[in-house]
Amino acid sequence: MEEPDAARLPSRLARLLSALFYGTCSFLIVLVNKALLTTYGFPSPIVLGIGQMATTIMILYVSKMNKIIHFPDLDKKIPGKLFPLPLLYVGNHISGLSSTSKLSLPMFTVLRKFTIPLTLLLEAIILGKQFSLSIILSVLAIVLGAFIAAGSDLAFNLEGYVFVFLNDIFTAANGVYTKQKMDPKELGKYGVLFYNACFMIIPTVIISVSTGDFQRATEFSHWKNILFIIQFLLSCLLGFLLMYSTVLCSYYNSALTTAVVGAIKNVSVAYIGMLVGGDYIFSLLNFIGLNICMAGGLRYSFLTLNSQLKPKQPVDEESMPLDLKS
Repeated sequence: MEEPDAARLPSRLARLLSALFYGTCSFLIVLVNKALLTTYGFPSPIVLGIGQMATTIMILYVSKMNKIIHFPDLDKKIPGKLFPLPLLYVGNHISGLSSTSKLSLPMFTVLRKFTIPLTLLLEAIILGKQFSLSIILSVLAIVLGAFIAAGSDLAFNLEGYVFVFLNDIFTAANGVYTKQKMDPKELGKYGVLFYNACFMIIPTVIISVSTGDFQRATEFSHWKNILFIIQFLLSCLLGFLLMYSTVLCSYYNSALTTAVVGAIKNVSVAYIGMLVGGDYIFSLLNFIGLNICMAGGLRYSFLTLNSQLKPKQPVDEESMPLDLKS
């Protein structure tokens, strides 16, 4: 009889497809959000975020009702178990969309890389981790390149810079605290995603209505434009798919593989963003800074993967996400 702890390793195809799925979703949502918020001029990143939260709630709830996935029912202990993740979740969501609307894609991608040094700093302080000299030098290259690019950004937007740095802080804090909350014996991956969206969607709607943001969104002139509506709905769906694909990629591969895929995606977004969107203004110094930052980011990802990658652990079929067992 097979040992209880024995389980199959995930197939190479599952690992490859999950990585491709994550990279594709991550790439597409940046381009779609940029089109909605800049090309069409949609006035409300908050309403777009509400649409993505509502889609996440609906898909996860229907999946739970049909026994496709499992997470605990609501009880009075769940808010305490989650805190402060819901606040970090909504802060990350709204600041990310707001900065996307106000910055060119190359500058957005570069400034988002400040998440890496912030995460390392938080992990060193909170988790007591230590990092090699090579990794530290790669992070310094990211910071240097970002400063060079920002110092020569001819399309400088102070509000966009503030939002993207807030997004970096929320993302770094969210990543560190999520590691403490995603215990399969507690809420699990899907419980965290579902209750984060549930707890924050009503306060976000209240903020949107009270500030007049919701009214500006409802009065937007392109609601009769079929292409705009399709892209809005696609953004809502991609908001959920991005979170789900991140779970799959980390589960079948590792969090490090997910980071490498994300770094490669960021390079593609940055260079494509120079050609589309219409809001990138070229300067030689800015371009040099972008390339230094991108090289540092890729170097950091592959160094981390090379230094920490361990042999694959057997997959626990009882906790596999969705029904992807063969």
